[in-house]
Amino acid sequence: MVKKYTDAELVERMKSPGWGLKDKSVTGTLEDLAKVAHARHQGGEAPGLIEELETSVELEMIQIQLLWRQLGLPV
Repeated sequence: MVKKYTDAELVERMKSPGWGLKDKSVTGTLEDLAKVAHARHQGGEAPGLIEELETSVELEMIQIQLLWRQLGLPV
């Protein structure tokens, strides 16, 4: 079963490495991936699916938007 992190757990993991986009085009910290997803969203593209590479945790769009807010990025 895929682990689901709470919003607070995700915020705690912002600086943790080992995250990537499902299409494997970008990897890095959760903060890096949230910023890449936000840039894609702002450019009219689909933001992509963020996953924790080692454990296959997948983030839903609402969770990604929460991370954007945490980083001070417009939603």
